[in-house]
Amino acid sequence: MSSKAAAVNEGQVTLKRSLRFWDLLLYGIVLIQPTAPMPSFGVIYQAARGHVVTAILCAMVAMLFTSVSYGRMARVYPHGGSAFMYVGKELHPSLGYLTGWCLVMDYVLNPLICIIWCSKAAQNIIPEIPYVVFVIFFAAFFTLLNLNGVETSARINAGMAAALGLVVILVVIAVVRYLIHLPPQPSSFYTHPFYDPSTFSRGGLLRGTSIAVLSYIGFDGISTLTDEAKDPERSVPRAIVMACFATGVLAAIEVYLGQLVWPRGQAFPDIDTAYVHISGRAGGPILFMIVNAALLLANFGSGMASHLGAARLLLAMGQDGALPKRFFGAIHPRNRIPRNNVVLIGIVCLVGALFFSYQLGTEMLNYGALLAFMGVNVASVALGWRSGRLTHWFPMLISAAGFLTCLFIWTNLGPIARIAGTAWALVGVALWIVRRRQIHLPEGAA
Repeated sequence: MSSKAAAVNEGQVTLKRSLRFWDLLLYGIVLIQPTAPMPSFGVIYQAARGHVVTAILCAMVAMLFTSVSYGRMARVYPHGGSAFMYVGKELHPSLGYLTGWCLVMDYVLNPLICIIWCSKAAQNIIPEIPYVVFVIFFAAFFTLLNLNGVETSARINAGMAAALGLVVILVVIAVVRYLIHLPPQPSSFYTHPFYDPSTFSRGGLLRGTSIAVLSYIGFDGISTLTDEAKDPERSVPRAIVMACFATGVLAAIEVYLGQLVWPRGQAFPDIDTAYVHISGRAGGPILFMIVNAALLLANFGSGMASHLGAARLLLAMGQDGALPKRFFGAIHPRNRIPRNNVVLIGIVCLVGALFFSYQLGTEMLNYGALLAFMGVNVASVALGWRSGRLTHWFPMLISAAGFLTCLFIWTNLGPIARIAGTAWALVGVALWIVRRRQIHLPEGAA
């Protein structure tokens, strides 16, 4: 190496490679949250006709295949790993853009469903206040906090994950104590959460599985830490797969115990906060309030962070020219945040929370997520084909299985969610076409 090159290398500042496998795994679990299946338990239960455990496990299969594809792509593209970059690099920039556009829908819908859930949970505490008042309050609160640049730090996230983990332990202990004091039950009592012939429906199970995907959203975030990981070629793919697997196992345990507590056929007081009522049945009013407050806090933190994340994503697309730069690409000079985007998303979330159900918002969010997952799986197949074809047959087979399972689940989303998601995608395609035409216009053209 020449002295000049050595000087350049010595002067270059790089990220410190300090994260081990267990650090990456913990980060992934923090992103997903230990209580991930609890907020969506009720809507999965309703859609899958009681087969929540089976829906969670079916979704895990698809996510495990996809997590392998994410791990492979993270090795090749370690810098700022994301679905739209993988698809854009391996397949085509236009497909990468469309993937990113669908992810925008995810970012916007996440705070929307968090506002819905927070409002329902707040009504469990103060039922005298109408739902619409809480919707306005949380939408305004998210917006005002983000207008002042308030962000949730990594330490707060880790602390919140630890607190939620403690809540999960309390729930498990309470449920076990509850089950011990039940009179003797037939063996079918313990197998019905997996399969109940009196209510089983293949279509219902697949619909529930399409919603259960929400419990795994976040495992792909590990790929963004590749530059800071020790032995990233091994640790990052393993951590992505293990975070997905650990989430599935923990989620299956949580929902299985929850189904044993709640009598079959008995309606929940509120389907959106069903798991809170399960906790109350198992542990009484105190556990009801603990779980309600914990999930309210978790959804509050997630909603506020995703609100700002959506604003930043729209800012990036505005500055790139994919959206009108004057509005979406503007940064407020005083607090240096994308104020226009923050306010716009606040308004969208306010209106959406008044007209959307939690289930519809979840399915639309999963519409974009599953499309992104399918894109990553196809990109992984393309990578294997270009790299060595038949010598990479097994990873390509795994990625192909990931694509097919995600496609199968995606086709079983609700019809309204598919129509609305497709409309969003078509708007993105139209914007892409307009942008490309503007780029190719000769200078001075109208």
